[in-house]
Amino acid sequence: MQESKDGHATEFINAVDSRFEHDVIDQQIIELLRKQGRLPYRCLARRLSLTETMVRARVRRLEQSDALRIVAVTDLYALGYGVMAVVGVQVVGRAIDAVAKDLAAFTDVVSVCQVIGATDLELLLVAEDQQSLYELLFRQLAFVVGVGRLVPALAIDVAKNRFNWVPFHLDGTSRAPHGELL
Repeated sequence: MQESKDGHATEFINAVDSRFEHDVIDQQIIELLRKQGRLPYRCLARRLSLTETMVRARVRRLEQSDALRIVAVTDLYALGYGVMAVVGVQVVGRAIDAVAKDLAAFTDVVSVCQVIGATDLELLLVAEDQQSLYELLFRQLAFVVGVGRLVPALAIDVAKNRFNWVPFHLDGTSRAPHGELL
């Protein structure tokens, strides 16, 4: 990879194609940032035996292709949200995407997904307690135009919630759902 006169890695300056192939170095960068998201480019470069410019260009390419997003992760329970619920939503008389957009506007609605099955949408939401959950469900969400039925399921225990999951490993392999190599 070449560096131009202004210090940019020219191979990565070209237009970003969101379908670019990730190589082992990209995977190593992602793995290091998963463990410590605030790691300076200089430290990444030293650990990977690359120039800081090269690391900066690769991170920029990963971000521009939506393969990487560096964000802060919050602990909802530490912030006072003691209840997490999954809620199925049956939509009637209105476009599903319009209802989804309205539901996504609620602060305590963490995720909105269009699904196939008994319901049209699936929400992940949080509340401080069961009374707050009741208020959110039956005094707010139920009155969104197009919401025909709410089907809540209260999370009583979270066995797994991997916010930092990635589909590849440092050795460049992918794994099947139960861990065997593909």
